[in-house]
Amino acid sequence: PPAREIPRAPRHKHRATGGRRNIHQKKRKFEMGRPSALCKLGAKRVRPVRCRGGNMKYRGLRIDAGNFAWGSENCTKKVRVLDVVYNSTSMEMVRTKTLTKNTIVQIDAQPYKQWYLKK
Repeated sequence: PPAREIPRAPRHKHRATGGRRNIHQKKRKFEMGRPSALCKLGAKRVRPVRCRGGNMKYRGLRIDAGNFAWGSENCTKKVRVLDVVYNSTSMEMVRTKTLTKNTIVQIDAQPYKQWYLKK
């Protein structure tokens, strides 16, 4: 069976007065939402997703490396992500090693060490 659509339209919401809205229109493709990717820590797995206008987005399902900055030294390197340490959303995201914005991760410091010693 096809996956159910996730609506982004305001039709299912209540009015400002608290009353229900009459639905006079079907769901439209441009109002479609998609389920969140819930990117995990692991070997790189990225899927292309077709978007409006034929454009492509690339949905990260598993990631093992990222671009991290050492702010005080003005140094940015692509490094391996070793572990998920903390997520303010829930401990389940730490246990399942789910990567989101603002997730605290442990990274491999070797590229930064090499850069610092060469400086």
